[in-house]
Amino acid sequence: MIRLSPEQTVFVTERHLATLTTLREDGSPHVVPVGFTWDAELGIARITTRESSVKVRNAAAGHGGSRAAICQVDGGRWLTFEGTVSISRDPEEIAEAMRRYARRYRELTPDPRRIVLRLAVDRVMGSDYMVR
Repeated sequence: MIRLSPEQTVFVTERHLATLTTLREDGSPHVVPVGFTWDAELGIARITTRESSVKVRNAAAGHGGSRAAICQVDGGRWLTFEGTVSISRDPEEIAEAMRRYARRYRELTPDPRRIVLRLAVDRVMGSDYMVR
């Protein structure tokens, strides 16, 4: 079970964008800006996206064993989640991701092409003053 420090917990609820890194077929990183939400109870980060995105294709292909990383930075504060990425097309999961996204960023318009990338976090790294 991943447990964040109180400082890290606050940091992942503030409005910040992050980057998501997935791996291409040749092993090179594909890095894109994303908004994400943290579900402490399940230990997962959720990213809503469209079915046609490259990040979804990379996750589906399983390059690098479907490993991915999300990194959020604000000045000297940073936090990286690493884990296994999977794709969810479940309507309840999409609705939950949209609810959480609305709390952190803004409301999303419904989109039938929307899916969720789930990052099952197994490693957390962060700036020294945030990690205890």
